[in-house]
Amino acid sequence: MKRHFTKFSSVLLSVSLAASGLVASGGELAEVMKKRGLSELDVVRAAKTYNPSGVKDEFVVFSSAGQAGQVIVYGVPSMRILKYIGVFTPEPWQGYGFDEESKKVLRQGNIRGREINWGDTHHPALSEIDGKYDGKWLAINDKANPRIAIIDLADFETKQIVVNPVFKSAHGGAFFTQNSDYIIEACQYAAPFDNNYHPIEDYKEAYRGGVTMWKFDHKKGKIQEKESFTIEMPPYMQDLSDSGKGVSDGWGFTNSVNTEMYTGGIEVGMPPNEAGMSRNDTDFLHVYNWRKLGELAKDPKNVKIINDHKVIPMEIAVKNNALFLIPEPKSPHGVDVSPDGEYITVCGKLDTHASVFKWSKIKKLIDSKEYAGKDPYGIPILDMKKSLHGQAELGLGPLHNQYSNVDGEIYTSLYVDSQIVKWNYKTLKVLDKVNVHYNVGHLCGMEGKSADPQGKYIISLNKLAIDRFQNVGPLHPQNHQLIDISGKKMDLLVDMPLPLGEPHQAVAIRAEKLHGHVRYPMGTNSRTDSIHEGKTLAGQERIERDGNKVKIYATVVRSHINPERITVNKGDEVTMYLTNLERAQDEAHGFTIGHYNVHASLEPGKTASIKFTADIEGVFPYYCTEFCSALHLEMMGYLMVKDPNKKYESAQKMKMQTMTPAELKAEYDKTVATNAATDAVIQSVVKFLKDNNFDKHKVVADLVTDAFDQYGQIPAQKKLADEAVKAGDLEKAILFENMIWQLMVKTADVGIRAKDALVRIIATKQSAAAANGEKAFGEGGCGGCHVIGKVSSGPDLTGVLERHGKDSRKWVKDFIMNPEKMYEDPYVKGMIDYFNLKMPNQHMSEKETEDIIEYLKWVDENANLF
Repeated sequence: MKRHFTKFSSVLLSVSLAASGLVASGGELAEVMKKRGLSELDVVRAAKTYNPSGVKDEFVVFSSAGQAGQVIVYGVPSMRILKYIGVFTPEPWQGYGFDEESKKVLRQGNIRGREINWGDTHHPALSEIDGKYDGKWLAINDKANPRIAIIDLADFETKQIVVNPVFKSAHGGAFFTQNSDYIIEACQYAAPFDNNYHPIEDYKEAYRGGVTMWKFDHKKGKIQEKESFTIEMPPYMQDLSDSGKGVSDGWGFTNSVNTEMYTGGIEVGMPPNEAGMSRNDTDFLHVYNWRKLGELAKDPKNVKIINDHKVIPMEIAVKNNALFLIPEPKSPHGVDVSPDGEYITVCGKLDTHASVFKWSKIKKLIDSKEYAGKDPYGIPILDMKKSLHGQAELGLGPLHNQYSNVDGEIYTSLYVDSQIVKWNYKTLKVLDKVNVHYNVGHLCGMEGKSADPQGKYIISLNKLAIDRFQNVGPLHPQNHQLIDISGKKMDLLVDMPLPLGEPHQAVAIRAEKLHGHVRYPMGTNSRTDSIHEGKTLAGQERIERDGNKVKIYATVVRSHINPERITVNKGDEVTMYLTNLERAQDEAHGFTIGHYNVHASLEPGKTASIKFTADIEGVFPYYCTEFCSALHLEMMGYLMVKDPNKKYESAQKMKMQTMTPAELKAEYDKTVATNAATDAVIQSVVKFLKDNNFDKHKVVADLVTDAFDQYGQIPAQKKLADEAVKAGDLEKAILFENMIWQLMVKTADVGIRAKDALVRIIATKQSAAAANGEKAFGEGGCGGCHVIGKVSSGPDLTGVLERHGKDSRKWVKDFIMNPEKMYEDPYVKGMIDYFNLKMPNQHMSEKETEDIIEYLKWVDENANLF
């Protein structure tokens, strides 16, 4: 640490000297400083937070977004916002709450059958191993609706929401235990555990507080609801919690704010809650052995089942020496366990002191059953003075605490004084104070609530901004202020406005501990981390109908959506599966259809689905919502919804009614020629099928039968068309020829599928490498532009291994792995000019590339089949 600090100080000294030099020499910096009225200290502070382009932050902060119901992610020291994560509230950019997969997660948060689309996020928590943050999972609570959400830090997506079945509100969550066995959630406003009416006069008898211990599967990142339980507690309005660590591991600590059990009544002439709930000199710190209670909860005799949830009654907890109370400062708003688990700091917001309890003293009183008395519910009360290590006078309105990496050093927010105070919880001495702007609530240290705090910075999460930022109306942003704590004196470096909700609490982790995905395995359902049922690769795009249910299997890749035209009937239930075929990092696509209130965000490899009823007749463009390439505007298509009970007048028919005889003749000839060309394709497919004995393979023969069912209808339509020509009615003849074209398209579609199936059967057997190459070709999105056997959005790759001389294999390998380096190659430049597309870098590994080349070799061996 000393070496690091010395190095850091040297850097700052260099910056300061450089700044001084530039100022002294009258350079550009001096001119900027003069124009903006900056001091040398301002420049040094700016240098401490500045990240040059491409330089990343040392820490990542996860902040609640309060009434926005989300999580805000930003970096330290730059204080740059990186992301919002959709949690309890729909978030359109990510499609959260608009695609089917995220809707399922959001709907896990329904309460008593009612959709809840709003949340008040308060306390984020990072999963821990041995009390240290491991960067795997983030939990956050919703105070307004008692819920906990789990966010996967591999992709920063919400994967689970659980509803507390017995609480009606829960401010005191979420807090991981030392090894992430449980997540602690404490009740806020006492209420009956059941869902029935109970008069307020029955408050002491029927209303209850409590702490829920949510069993957590750290490997899967899932709360196990059936293995979770709630500890019944008096209606004292439990508030924040912390889990023991080190010597106090296995125990939990939760404070309270209304041991008076006052229930207000302004409307009937009673003093308001704020008076009645702060009458006592002290409230109670709840101390409970969650590890023992977890074992007790496994025995049905020790629990009550309320709303299908296990509740351990107070008398069971007391009988088993697992629940205790300690008087604590009035109206506390936080309880914080030291890195080694020995000291527990509580600040009462109506007190000027911080009270430091000592675990070894508490445990000694518990073990010897030395109690100062019992509360009205029979819970043993430990003597406050005998539990205390001591108290420190800090200032007005102490609230929350964060620990540093210096032994005994702790930082506390002073709400009324608008200050941060640095002090030592062992010696109880105040070391430093710094002013903040204004009315600070929580603090965020760098891993400052873990067993391994990093020091360096403290962030002050201020409730008021007032004069700090540009006036944007009566609703001001919140203000997070970064404070350098690496020196003897604290130094406030920078203000950061946060414009999303009221960020309540934040946690910070070393960036090096986070290992987020840059792409998904192809076809991933990102909310379940499994392969999606709608996974679709290039060439597999299709539309399937079952009655009035239509399923569309689509792909997206720069710069097209396949299919580009979809026709359904009014009233159809439409499900559309979309797979992003990109492999390149950050090549996300979005998808929406006008008027239908759907949106999906499709990161590379991800499959998402949208579902809607096509209840509005009309034509609705759909498009990629994420700017992805130079041809982004062209990445679109049409959903056409027709009413099956209506007869539509063809615009083409209306057009024909205005044509001259010569124009009609030309249109007829053009239609006949198109049909002849289409028929030629069909006949080539038929020849291929016959030449290769399709009838010996039932799967193929069945498809051919389906194709001929369509083709067999053509002669009757052709006879009608010819009769119309003979009668001189070219308008009618064109309509019949158009019907022939429709039948031919259906025939060709099935016939080509039959051909593809036959190719698979009769082609030479693929080597393992070629099979892997075909998979990589499909999952790598190559088929989005290249269709084997024909020119598509890109050139046909049949024979590509023969086009570049004896070094063709190396040429193809180099092009796949680093296409951008070959854009000026004359051949490549010609292809780019012709197709108006550049081959993107899909970031194939060397093995994948070698396998693709083996697949292309197999294609060449079977070129006569494609």
